[in-house]
Amino acid sequence: MIDPNYPWPPLDQAWNDLPESTRAAMVAAGAGAWKEVFYGCATYNQTWRLARPPVMPADAFRELNEVCDRLAQLILEACQRRARTAGELTRLLGVPAEETKLLDTDEVLSEALLAAYRPDVLISGGVPKFVEYNIDSSLGGGFDADTVVYRYAKLYAERGILDGLAVRPAPSLLDQRFVAIRDELGLADGARVALLLDFDADYPGLETPDDFIRILSPLADRARHFGIDLVIAQLKLATLDEDKRLVVDGAPVDALFRLFVPNRVHASAGLDAVAGALAAGTLPMFVSSAAWLLGNKINFAWLWEDLDTLPEPDQALVRRYVPRTTALTAAELPRALADQHDLVAKPADGSAGIGVLLGRETDPQKWEEGLRAALDEGGYILQEYMPADRVAMDFVRMETGETVTADVPYSLAPYLFGRTGSGGLARVGFPGCDSVLNLARGVLLTGILLTD
Repeated sequence: MIDPNYPWPPLDQAWNDLPESTRAAMVAAGAGAWKEVFYGCATYNQTWRLARPPVMPADAFRELNEVCDRLAQLILEACQRRARTAGELTRLLGVPAEETKLLDTDEVLSEALLAAYRPDVLISGGVPKFVEYNIDSSLGGGFDADTVVYRYAKLYAERGILDGLAVRPAPSLLDQRFVAIRDELGLADGARVALLLDFDADYPGLETPDDFIRILSPLADRARHFGIDLVIAQLKLATLDEDKRLVVDGAPVDALFRLFVPNRVHASAGLDAVAGALAAGTLPMFVSSAAWLLGNKINFAWLWEDLDTLPEPDQALVRRYVPRTTALTAAELPRALADQHDLVAKPADGSAGIGVLLGRETDPQKWEEGLRAALDEGGYILQEYMPADRVAMDFVRMETGETVTADVPYSLAPYLFGRTGSGGLARVGFPGCDSVLNLARGVLLTGILLTD
């Protein structure tokens, strides 16, 4: 049960509770092995690497997962109050037809859509604040989070740094995702599952498909532990056979693990093949494209719009953890101009920080121009600005190998698959960074360590 008054510990408490000698050894080990720890992981940062991962108390992480799960349910319920099917919801959200190619418009909105989700959480004023909610199978950062934190853990184990201490990586989110894929799709042991990637997307590491697929090959090794024969391939190379089954790497597959976003995927013959198999009913998919609709940021506005109709515990949950959010309309424009310093404007269906306007970091004239342009475009929200708390983290300068400690912002993104909590992604700022935490601006990605 969620404690409405849970006392969240300070961000640096778990780290500072470790012995000083342990902390020094962790930083020294991470600084010396940063190339191995971050090999193959996504980043645009060419100056800094983390010298250690964030550390969090396990009970606080469990509480955060409980809040994540309930908020996801509330978002689904807000959509269900307004639409019965995926088609009705797309019309309500104004989703263009070209973005619904893989969607069954007659699909009824149900809890089956809550198979995979990951909110983006800032710690502001000592309290987690959910600034957006990603509900879909195409959740970025998972491979990096698991890979980095388990490489750190292996490094510490080899050197005996954490011997005798109750410190461990958060549960593997990659493992829990395979459990959810198997269970949600009801797969037989040894089922051949395609993981298809859109290599025309703008993402670090996608320039060389063969190299990137090789980097991801440990996923296929891990999937075998869960009875899944995982085939990692380029989306555009998929085809259909005469029975309308999806063919990947020369043979039909039993299911698809969709790791591309419906509104950002590039058109291709392979995408047409996926659409054909879905229409023919021959391709179980993790997860339905309808789930992606639940991640539209207008859903946060709906939570606040419906607030007085919710049970009191849910009202308290929204008030404490969800920044006040409204749709950007002409009627809201005067307030948006007057309260510029305390607002953020975001595209409701956006990602990666594209199109986001931070009121306090924008010239007033450009703020007004940006809002008016957003009104003309449609589909924007206004959200209460949440300043991210800063915490001391340790870094290594790649060029020289020196270590630096700096107060930086970071966000947490817990992953839940099959309504079960697993690991989490930390997006960590770097010395001299600004307050926007996304990959394009050079943030560093890692998983987290938990302490008892």
